[in-house]
Amino acid sequence: MKLILTQEVSGLGGPGDVVEVKGGYGRNYLLPRRLAIPWTKGSQKQVDSIRRARSAREIRDINQAQTIKEQLESMTVRLSARAGETGRLFGSVTPSDIVAAVKDAGGPELDRRRIEIRTPIKSVGSHQASVRLHADLTATISLEVVPAS
Repeated sequence: MKLILTQEVSGLGGPGDVVEVKGGYGRNYLLPRRLAIPWTKGSQKQVDSIRRARSAREIRDINQAQTIKEQLESMTVRLSARAGETGRLFGSVTPSDIVAAVKDAGGPELDRRRIEIRTPIKSVGSHQASVRLHADLTATISLEVVPAS
């Protein structure tokens, strides 16, 4: 099955990529979650517009990505969230929360879709998240989750 990706899919590709996948994976996972659209000859215009938007958001070169990586890894981001007496959060920390906290801490502006949280952050304490800055470069952010007062 030939599909056009509309969002970043780990291990498959990025927005605007035309990929060949097995039928069940496309029908049951990618299409219902709107991660991809069916490929047709007329959809080439959509591919071009998705690629233009992607190139505008992407970090231009590896040197710029390396600079941003150094900046992110040198800082510790404090994030306040509502928590109970035992330190368990009411909800969890989302990629959008991390983007806002990095920006508030004086860091660079990030795309929430590029942040990967390995295990859900549901407790107060030190945690880590990774950011895909470039195809070859990933930065690790140190998060300090504190209870909101």
